This record gives sequence, C-alpha cells and structure tokens, in this order.
Amino acid sequence: MNSLEQAEDLKAFERRLTEYVSCLQPATGRWRMILIVVSVCTATGAWNWLIDPDTQKVSFFSSLWNHPFFTISCITLIALFFAGIHKRVVAPSIIAARCRTVLAEYNMSCDDTGKLILKPRPNPHSKTFA
Repeated sequence: MNSLEQAEDLKAFERRLTEYVSCLQPATGRWRMILIVVSVCTATGAWNWLIDPDTQKVSFFSSLWNHPFFTISCITLIALFFAGIHKRVVAPSIIAARCRTVLAEYNMSCDDTGKLILKPRPNPHSKTFA
C-alpha cells in the first residue's frame, strides 16, 4: 500500500468516525436534558418531602403516599438509571476513549469529535535512559 492509499484510508476512517460521533450528539443531548429535568424534579420533591412537618409524624410509606410528585420522580430516576441513562449521556466519550485505546498502537489518537491526531513515529535510533 503506498502513502497516497494510506492517506485516503485514514481520511475515510476519520470521516466515518466523526460522522458516527456527530450522529450520537443529538441523542446524547436529549438524554442529558431528560436526566437534568428528572433530577431537578426529584430534588424539588425531596426538599418538599423533607420540610413537610407531617413527614416525621407518619410512617415512611404514608409520607411517600402523601408526596406523589417526589415518589413518581424518584421512581422515574431509578428506572432511568436501570435503563442505562448513565451510559447514554456519555456515549460519545466512551466511543472516543475506546478508539484512543486502539489507535495508540498505531501512534495515533483522536479528540472527542472523532478527528484523528497523528503522533510522530518513535525514532528507533534514539536511546532513552531511565
């Protein structure tokens, strides 16, 4: 394979990687917004639940029954985490990190957008002293 073919292959790989990472961005943004909204709702409901004077006077389950906003938002947050929202909000970072691991063997790396970073080849004649 000559240099021109290798350069074309690298460009094609970079285009595909940036395309894949950019396609994940809209979905990642939506999942982040959902997580933020549900987290704020849970925090607001928790605050209202904790400052209610009746919370200390009734049983735990009765206090949850008296605060359905907190109960529903908390259950929703737990369900989102079981569904894997914590992985979906960082999906592009996971892809980029895995690509960096593989590309390191070829003296390359990539940024978070998928752009390739070519590193200089190590000089086989230079000696490093530890």
